[in-house]
Amino acid sequence: MNNYQSQKDLVLNYYREIDKAVGDGHFKIVDKYISQDYLWRGFHPFNEKYSGLDLVNDFWIPFKQSMTRTQRRMDIFMAGNNSLEIGGVWVVSMGHLMGLFDRAWLGIRPTGKMAFLRYCEFNRIENNKICETAMYFDIPHLMTQVGMNPFPQQTAAHLVQPGPLNHDGLMFEKQDKNETKKTLDTINYMVQDIKGWTGGKEEPLEQELARSWNEDMIWWGPAGIGATYTIERYAKQHSGPFREGMDDRIFNGHICRMSEGNFGGFFGWPNLTLRPTGGFMGMPGSEKSADMRVIDIYRREGDKLTENWIFIDLLHFWNQLGVDLLTRTVSNTAD
Repeated sequence: MNNYQSQKDLVLNYYREIDKAVGDGHFKIVDKYISQDYLWRGFHPFNEKYSGLDLVNDFWIPFKQSMTRTQRRMDIFMAGNNSLEIGGVWVVSMGHLMGLFDRAWLGIRPTGKMAFLRYCEFNRIENNKICETAMYFDIPHLMTQVGMNPFPQQTAAHLVQPGPLNHDGLMFEKQDKNETKKTLDTINYMVQDIKGWTGGKEEPLEQELARSWNEDMIWWGPAGIGATYTIERYAKQHSGPFREGMDDRIFNGHICRMSEGNFGGFFGWPNLTLRPTGGFMGMPGSEKSADMRVIDIYRREGDKLTENWIFIDLLHFWNQLGVDLLTRTVSNTAD
């Protein structure tokens, strides 16, 4: 059985080198680790990049010029086979890129103080190269840290989000295959169980959630929604308002769904298509539907899920509906 050690080592070596790179030094590193037919997916306003060169020019150099002395502070690191038909071996990393916010980035004003960019990254490895990446990061979370909140209201708590309760998310070594399968089965059950959104309609929402989640679950949501603790508060502070505020839900599927040990996750491009009916996140309703790009990372405890870190491209979602939150917020807070 593949223990994914070579793929993990490749990504860890790439991180060590790209994180230390300065200026033009980035280009040698992406040439060393990234394939020629590369596809990178990121949140608005970055979207898709088709080469390591574009990734360096459009993301890495501008970001590191703004966020000086950057550190990658990983909370979860895992690898596994994509369980979906598309297949492939994927290496996943989640945590924060931390640095000193010394120059404006995307128009977000600098503070000269520590700042954290929440990120999660899926890397597909083929022929000893990184050939496909989904790197989703929470730009509104960074904006809120510097006093530029793009959203009118938030139903749950805003905070810099920690890693797993047991501090066991960095899986540099081989994990038990039985635990890996159990985690994937648990995630698959949850995905199927919520497809109909029967909770809150045909049965109490808490009853639906309790089939997949431990009572003391934590949902680490993105800025604009926030984090929430226990099934009862999750239903009240996110899942209920989300379902009430969205209609015409279409599940578009995932590109990768995988697990290792007690952890697993998935991403789509997009995962969902939804139409806001008004009120959710304090935003208006619309006659149009929009796509939602999402990464979910889970920790299983026992037979159920117990922690969930989620990354949603809310800037892209609302931009499709004619609300450019990034530009509006930057313009309204300009000196």
